[in-house]
Amino acid sequence: MSDESDELAMRLKAFEGRAAAVAGAGKDPVNEPMIRHWCEAMGDTNPAYAGPEAIAPPTMLQAWTMGGLSGHTGRSGAYDELLGLLDDAGYTSVVATDCEQEYVRPLRPGDEITFDAVIESVSERKTTKLGTGHFVTTRMDVRAGGELAGTHRFRILKYAPARGKPKARRPRPVVNRDNAGFWEGVGQHKLLIQRCGGCGSLRFPWLPGCGACGCLEWDTVEASGEGSVYSYVVMHHPPFPAFDPPYAVGLIELAEGVRIVSNVVGVPYDKVRIGMPVRLQFERYDEELVLPVFRAGETDGGGS
Repeated sequence: MSDESDELAMRLKAFEGRAAAVAGAGKDPVNEPMIRHWCEAMGDTNPAYAGPEAIAPPTMLQAWTMGGLSGHTGRSGAYDELLGLLDDAGYTSVVATDCEQEYVRPLRPGDEITFDAVIESVSERKTTKLGTGHFVTTRMDVRAGGELAGTHRFRILKYAPARGKPKARRPRPVVNRDNAGFWEGVGQHKLLIQRCGGCGSLRFPWLPGCGACGCLEWDTVEASGEGSVYSYVVMHHPPFPAFDPPYAVGLIELAEGVRIVSNVVGVPYDKVRIGMPVRLQFERYDEELVLPVFRAGETDGGGS
């Protein structure tokens, strides 16, 4: 890509301060069912989020502003215009990089939510491991009853993927004292599941103690390798080095009753289905890395 023109840089900078959403309104007031669902999904049992004096978890701040499939009225075209300009300049890929939230006051059931969003900044051209592009930051001010309740900043990178470089190796798993035994098993083409020494419950992923009874004693059992797809997603973007999207990532329910996240192989990504039977195999990605994956359909039962 040639050096970026001064004209393009000025056009990008001109978007700073422009509105991305004006006088937006939450589809629903803050409510107990959504708070309950959020807490159940997050495993958050804080008593502050239940009962007659309940508040919403602060990290739900953005949830009250989401438009769902039908979207919001009041959205400005400036943000889409900015993304279109970046697309036209060759920065056609996108990845969310981070978000920041500031909490001013708690939200309570019944609060009516309104919000405004602004394009806060467009960075100069930056080069990253993914490629070269621009970071775009939007700031959303969230209000309850007209009073500022919090601020949400969301940052993306619009970039042109790096090309012509050797394919990167897959990221190495994080091995620590709590999961080292699991990875030792993988190296021996064994998928090991922890079994509580107190109540006998099986657990995965590996943890230092039993979530059912709290016992710290445990041993392992080797998975049979049989399982089925409990849920799955198809990864399209972003195209990280060492990965070739699209590909299917499944939540696999093993015959032993625990679940593991891994790639589903052996069928095209768009043919993966919930309930599909799969079988464990071990796939070597380089001289050091072996990972458990799950193959749909008949296999000979052996690892690669």
